[in-house]
Amino acid sequence: MEIIDIYKTIKNPSVEVIFKDRGSKFLGYAFPISSEKEVSPIIAILKEKHHKARHWCYAWRLGVDNNLFRANDDGEPNNSAGQPIYGQILSFELTNVLIVVVRYFGGTKLGVGGLINAYKTAAKLALNASDLIKKTIDDHFALNFDYVNMNKVMCLIKEKNVNLLKQEMEMDCNFEISVRKKEAKKIKKAFEDLRCVNIKIIT
Repeated sequence: MEIIDIYKTIKNPSVEVIFKDRGSKFLGYAFPISSEKEVSPIIAILKEKHHKARHWCYAWRLGVDNNLFRANDDGEPNNSAGQPIYGQILSFELTNVLIVVVRYFGGTKLGVGGLINAYKTAAKLALNASDLIKKTIDDHFALNFDYVNMNKVMCLIKEKNVNLLKQEMEMDCNFEISVRKKEAKKIKKAFEDLRCVNIKIIT
């Protein structure tokens, strides 16, 4: 089974976008996120900024196995807000992303069809205004070895194109490296084969 270690997300929070329909305003925002814990603080900031709005609907998705997601209608009719927003995340094939659409009610009810279109459009506009990027899923390893073996280790790091994140050199050497997930097993074995390096994965 092939390891999936690359995904599409957004680089930075989007600018505010706006969609209007019969007096109601729908403000769309997209944010890169790496954990569910980031969602509530972002919603809280938007509620403070738009304290006169009626609804703060959102959807998010995390990870590459497609299992971690949530869609929230925030008082709108069932599946008229959160799901259309989430649908745009799927349409753009993104993950590690949160989209929030803030609604100011304009006095005219839009009906479920109108709401679905409005939330979908605001979400799409927010993603169109975002910088889409591809990122790799990396495994991190700690390397420990004697200073006399520095040359061997550095040669292997260069040969295998390994990312060296951190290095501490005293009586012995401690490095932190990162490698793409699909390469991790092979890279780990290469360092173990040197027989002078203690390597362990960092969780």
